[in-house]
Amino acid sequence: MTTHYNRRKFIRNAAITGIGAGLLSSFRPLYGRVAEDVIRIGIIGLDTTHAVAFTKAFNNATPVAGLENMKVVAAFPQASPDIALNQQRLPGFTEDIRKMGVEIVDSMEHLLSKVDVVLLESNDGRPHLAQALPVIKAGKKLFIDKPLAASLSDGMKIFNAAAQYNVPVFSASSLRFMESAQQVVRDHAIGKVLGADTYSPAATEKTHPDFFWYGIHGVETLYTVMGTGCRTVTRFHTADTDVAVGMWSDDRIGTFRGTRSGPDDFGGRVFGEKGSMVLGPFKGYELLLQQIATFFRTGVPPVKPEETLEILAFMEAAEESKRRNGAPVKLEEMYKRARKHL
Repeated sequence: MTTHYNRRKFIRNAAITGIGAGLLSSFRPLYGRVAEDVIRIGIIGLDTTHAVAFTKAFNNATPVAGLENMKVVAAFPQASPDIALNQQRLPGFTEDIRKMGVEIVDSMEHLLSKVDVVLLESNDGRPHLAQALPVIKAGKKLFIDKPLAASLSDGMKIFNAAAQYNVPVFSASSLRFMESAQQVVRDHAIGKVLGADTYSPAATEKTHPDFFWYGIHGVETLYTVMGTGCRTVTRFHTADTDVAVGMWSDDRIGTFRGTRSGPDDFGGRVFGEKGSMVLGPFKGYELLLQQIATFFRTGVPPVKPEETLEILAFMEAAEESKRRNGAPVKLEEMYKRARKHL
């Protein structure tokens, strides 16, 4: 990238200083290859609004800072046959993305032959393992949109494969990168975090454990500020509301409230040794996309696999607590159960 940048700088300076046309012409073939610097992005799964929004951002003629020299060039449309909403949205979203100059391909192999990195955007977490493995084996950096998978065991298999093939992979909700949450984590705005309460919509889908479908946004917000180390989860459930209470190993308490009535909203409050702080508002995908772009350039995931897997374990423990009528469930029990399926 630096070499091509220097060539562009030389050509620009040549125009300003009046360097001879003969010397300048010798650089034109090199300058013509600047397009090779563009990171070609492929998308798997076009049944979510994220696929459309992310393509608009990356393919914008004037992208936001950090998204330069990246372009979505190909997409492989997939949607689960047993989720009616996804089937309904797939044709329209596919056409929206085609209109942005993206080639729609008919196979995973075709997609991987055309791209450098991949966004796995399927709204359904169940096929993520099967979709991720060809990408990982092809050595392409991979971002997996929430949820990483629809089970802890599948999530573990994804990261095991990533480690085996030495391929960078990460997954995150866009809520993780809200500026207020990052002020707590990055800037230590309220000192050591003592506890937190977060909330988000928690619509459910019969094919997924409850929180995996949409509640993951609020759970990931909780983990963003609390970090790993949850021991047990206790869940209180009604038709309109869920409250999951996590007890961390250092006796801190974090709670997630999932709502299914009233306004859809995301946020929370975090409590620290220097005071408390409101989490929110959520302003969109820009900060997540900047993290993804940096990841595609550097190969350094901004979220550790261990944290992403603990989020899945937290949500599975919440599901088990519901089955046990609100009894506390240890996360270690979820890990032991998942390991049996590896």
